[in-house]
Amino acid sequence: CRDFVKAGAVKLQTPADVVAASDITFSCVADPKAAKELVFGNCGVLQEMGSPKGYVEMTSVDAETSNDIAEAITARGGRYLEAQLQGSKSQAEEGMLIILAAGDRYLFDDCQTCFQAMGKSSFYLGDVGNAAKMNLVINVMMGTMLAGLAEGMALADRAGLQQKDVLEVLELSSLSCNAILDKGKAIIEGAFPTSFPLQHMQKDLRLALELGDQLEQPLPLASTGNEVFKHAKRLGYGEHDVSAVYIRARF
Repeated sequence: CRDFVKAGAVKLQTPADVVAASDITFSCVADPKAAKELVFGNCGVLQEMGSPKGYVEMTSVDAETSNDIAEAITARGGRYLEAQLQGSKSQAEEGMLIILAAGDRYLFDDCQTCFQAMGKSSFYLGDVGNAAKMNLVINVMMGTMLAGLAEGMALADRAGLQQKDVLEVLELSSLSCNAILDKGKAIIEGAFPTSFPLQHMQKDLRLALELGDQLEQPLPLASTGNEVFKHAKRLGYGEHDVSAVYIRARF
C-alpha cells in the first residue's frame, strides 16, 4: 500500500477497519474465494457493516457468490452492489474501464462519481447476479476468440507464413479490433507483458461453464477454450498475459 499512502490514502489493518471508516467500501480481489474471505473471514466486512453503509463487489465472481455476499450485507442493514469490470490493465490506468453493475439502484447512483473516475461507461443491469452473468458472457467470447487467435498464429508459423503479415491482413479485415491487434503483437514479440492475467481468464471460463451447467446450456467452445488456458496455466504462464495462451497452441 506504500504508493497509495504516499498519494494520500489511509492504510488500515483489516477489512472491518476499512468498512468502519467508510460510507462505501469497494472490494476488488483475485477470485470468489478471496471475495468471500474478505466478507466472512476473521475481522471481515460483516463485523462493521450496518445501515446505511454500502459495499461494492468488483471482483469477477459467479452469480451464486455475489448473491451470498449480498444476503449477508443486507442482513446487516447494508446496501450491496456488484460492479464487474471489463477492460485491461492499461484501460484501468487510463480510467477507461466498462463497469457492469447490479443490485441496489440507489447505491449505483451514489457511486457514479467513483465509476466516472474508473471507467468510460457504467451499466445498471437490475437484480444481483445479472452483472456477474454478463461479465462471464463477455469473457466467454473473449477467451474463445483469443484461443482461436493463438491457434491461427501457430498454424501460420508452422505453415511458413510471416505472423506480421497475418496481423497486417487482420488489421484490414472485418476481424480488426484492438483485442486482436494488441494480443497479436504480443504473440509476435513473445513477451506477454501482463495486461489481463491468463489465470483470471481461465477462472472466468470455468465459472461460465458452471453457469452453463446450471442452465443446461451447452458451451462446447468455452469448454475447449478452458482446457487450452488450463494447460497454459499448468505450463507456468498463469501470471502472464492472456496472450501467453499462444505457448500452448504453438508447442
